[in-house]
Amino acid sequence: MGGSGVETQLLSRRVQIERKQFVFDFRENANGRFLKVTEEVGNHRDTIIIPASGLPLVRETIDQVLAADA
Repeated sequence: MGGSGVETQLLSRRVQIERKQFVFDFRENANGRFLKVTEEVGNHRDTIIIPASGLPLVRETIDQVLAADA
């Protein structure tokens, strides 16, 4: 998802896990809806963009990881 046009914020959540902050921004632009996940550690940030169409697969994968960790 390129950064084209105006983005609308639909939902935003910030989560603290140990020393890391994760920001989950659900947004929409002319290309569609997407989840932007930003990891913040000190002054460093990494971001990934997941199109909304891929969210069920990401959820399924996380469920598999949780089951393997149990």
